[in-house]
Amino acid sequence: MSLIYLGLGSNLGQKEVLLELAISEIKKQIGQIVARSAFYESAPWGFNSPNFFLNACVAAETVLDPQTCLCSILNIERNLGRSKKETMGYKDRVIDIDILFYDQIIIQEKNLIIPHPLLHKRKFVLDPLVEIAPKLVHPLFHKNIESLLKEITLLNEIS
Repeated sequence: MSLIYLGLGSNLGQKEVLLELAISEIKKQIGQIVARSAFYESAPWGFNSPNFFLNACVAAETVLDPQTCLCSILNIERNLGRSKKETMGYKDRVIDIDILFYDQIIIQEKNLIIPHPLLHKRKFVLDPLVEIAPKLVHPLFHKNIESLLKEITLLNEIS
């Protein structure tokens, strides 16, 4: 049994309903949810939009390998109305699910990078993640989520 951490976001439609549906589908297709954060509102990151996001994180126990989890996630996104993920740039979306961590493994493949390569720069990911896994250690940076959130918070205060 492996532990996978997922980040979820929505900035179109009935955001809370979409996140709840995604969490329900994660439970059905990936594994038992063992922790879930509250929903957090955040401004769009990396693009301009008047639509704020609702974000959350969940941890699930799974018997699926990382690539199979990714296929399930893409299926969930598609079933909830997400068009193909963009390879360049960001845009408004009904649902977005990212693999943040899968146990403590490191994967660098063309279609899958774990841990998520930008999670340490995204307060909208770290805020809900610290709620469910404050002591989880990032396998590349060797810092826990609590520390990563403190660092990004300090950077945001300085700039």
